[in-house]
Order: sequence, then structure tokens, then C-alpha cells
Amino acid sequence: MIVLLLALHLLAAVFWVGGMAFAYWVLRPAAGPLEPPVRLPLWRRVFGIFLPWAGASVAVLLVTGYFMMLLYFGGFAAAPLYVNVMQGLGWLMVLLYLHLVFAPWKRFRTALDQGVLAEAGKQLNQIRMIVAGNLTLGVFTVLIGGTGRYW
Repeated sequence: MIVLLLALHLLAAVFWVGGMAFAYWVLRPAAGPLEPPVRLPLWRRVFGIFLPWAGASVAVLLVTGYFMMLLYFGGFAAAPLYVNVMQGLGWLMVLLYLHLVFAPWKRFRTALDQGVLAEAGKQLNQIRMIVAGNLTLGVFTVLIGGTGRYW
């Protein structure tokens, strides 16, 4: 059971953090030169596909993480420091994801639907900053999760 939980946990983390890395370090520079009438709908399609999958990854991470904490460590009190640090950073990431989905992503779609490209661009910049922060947290979380047992 622990192997299945860990495999699902790792796959969800790789998808979420890897997806953010791709969006930030590859797609953003590639889409940057495009004119707003082309670039903004492209980002809407990209995030429209990615964000629900990222949400599913968040759910898998939370469920598998807490099951592993109970099964492997016997609960919160017995979990080592690195697991608690990973958990804390993970919750920060979840909160940033939820803020992104329910605030700038929602405003971005509304502005784009109304043809207000300047406002859509402003919201896309907010999304970019949140993704940059979440990506940074995600990289640290992966490093902590992968190396923590050896501290």
C-alpha cells in the first residue's frame, strides 16, 4: 500500500511542479512575442486544461500524503521534521493555487470574454507571479521530500 501511495504522490508532484516549470520556463518565453489577441487566448486554453489537472494533483497529494503519514509514521507526532516542512510548504502551495484559480484566473477569463485585453494582460501577469512563487516553493518541497530522510 505504501508503494502505491508514494507512487501516486510522486506522480502528482511531478505533474504539478513540472507543469508549472514548463509553463514558466518554456511556454511563457515562447508565447511572449505573440500579440495580445493571440497570446491571451492561448494562455486561456493552456490554463483551462492545466489548472483542473493541477487541482486533481493537489487532491492526490493531500490524500496520499496524509495516508502515508498515518501508515508509515503513525501520525503527525511521529513524523520527522522534513515531512512537516514538506507539509507546511505544500499547504502554502495549495493556498496559492486556490487563490490563483478563484481570483486572477477568474478575472482573466472575464476580461478576455469581454474583450478587455489590457485587463486580461494585467491578470495574466498576476498569474505569472503566483506561478513563479508556487514553482519556487514546489522545487524546494521536492528537494526537501527527496533529501529530508538523509538530514
